[in-house]
Amino acid sequence: MWQQDIRRSEYIFIMARTAGILLLMAYVFYDSPAAVLLLIPVGIFYMRDLISDFSEKKEEEFRGQFRDSIQAVASALKAGYSVENAIREAKKDMESVYGRDTRIRKEYDRMVHQLDMNMTAGAVLDQLAQRTGQEDVESFVNVFTAAKKSGGDSIAVIRNSVRLISEKIDTEKEIRTMLASQKLEFDIMCAVPFVIILYMKMTFGDFLSVLYETMAGAGVMTVCLLIYLAAYRFGRKIIRIEV
Repeated sequence: MWQQDIRRSEYIFIMARTAGILLLMAYVFYDSPAAVLLLIPVGIFYMRDLISDFSEKKEEEFRGQFRDSIQAVASALKAGYSVENAIREAKKDMESVYGRDTRIRKEYDRMVHQLDMNMTAGAVLDQLAQRTGQEDVESFVNVFTAAKKSGGDSIAVIRNSVRLISEKIDTEKEIRTMLASQKLEFDIMCAVPFVIILYMKMTFGDFLSVLYETMAGAGVMTVCLLIYLAAYRFGRKIIRIEV
């Protein structure tokens, strides 16, 4: 769902990085650019991983933007605005903080337009939850709907929900920050085999030539490549911890 937020320049970067990795693998493991053709399936999986990483990053960015927006809504509610006008005020706040191309700006532009078309605030927020499929948005909409149905001090209930959701997002952000060091270590570990082989090719090229000039050598390097890819997949599963 969040792939639609990946910009064209980022897709170009993903393709360029994938091509670079394939060329590096072809040189390190087979010493032949033609080996890139054999590594195309690897490139497809690697590109999918990069797109997945970018999508997660876009979702995380939106969650931070959404936190700021509902805090703006809560402030407007505290000032005495209705829910509909609080959404309009939050839109103005988002315009002063985020760029035009950000997801939160686009969503609030759409919500205010729907309000101008006489849609209820509940329906507008419900469609926001459907479009994003994001847990925090759904939680906020569910609380809003329940507060409206139950009556009473619905504004206080919504403001309390905003506080809890904001604290949850901030806590998860701190956890991801702590996990970032592990991801960096994983990236370094992935690069180490390439660095070692490249160093040996430059300093002991004759010693490694048997691995690139014979079928047996090619078989050995293929086995090494498969082991490396298996370790890479296993490593990604370890660092992809759901927060």
